[in-house]
Amino acid sequence: MTTNQRILAHFHESAETKIQSATVLEPHIAQAIDMMFSALSNGNKILACGNGGSAADSQHFAAELVGRFERERFPLPAISLSTDTSILTAVANDYSYREIFSKQVQALGQAGDVLLAISTSGNSANVMAAIEAALEREMRVVALTGKGGGAIGKMLTDADVHICVPADRTARIQEVHLVTIHCICDGIDVALFGGDVHE
Repeated sequence: MTTNQRILAHFHESAETKIQSATVLEPHIAQAIDMMFSALSNGNKILACGNGGSAADSQHFAAELVGRFERERFPLPAISLSTDTSILTAVANDYSYREIFSKQVQALGQAGDVLLAISTSGNSANVMAAIEAALEREMRVVALTGKGGGAIGKMLTDADVHICVPADRTARIQEVHLVTIHCICDGIDVALFGGDVHE
């Protein structure tokens, strides 16, 4: 396969994965929007976490809420737990890498808040620990996973939302996670402020 063919293959596979995911994930994404809208309307906040590309996604999500997505509006309270290098390295050094997010959830999370937990495999130990801490604090969880959902899929309650991409390739899962995050940001904006920014 030539370089050009490989590039085209990536685009086609990405598009096909998104199309296949749309029908499967749509009701779960809608549930996540409703959950986050309710939390924000009640004065609560959203915490987000993940590793690697998923850490970048958690930061992207928080930036869209605190800044803006596609319309001018007041800032919405969202915090990415992957950004403070002093906290991350202190907790990893003094305790363990598994606790880098859960300590922050324990410090910042309150009942009624939402945790956006992102793990392409569904098996990230520190994301699982963050979910455990969130559930202990009576928070709700929206989990973005793939590859069947892994251990995270088994630990969520009926009150939580599991958005599991029906794919096994990490790159494709991450691409669908990004579209999902944009859907959630758009849905929150419309639920909070009404209308359509493109109208």
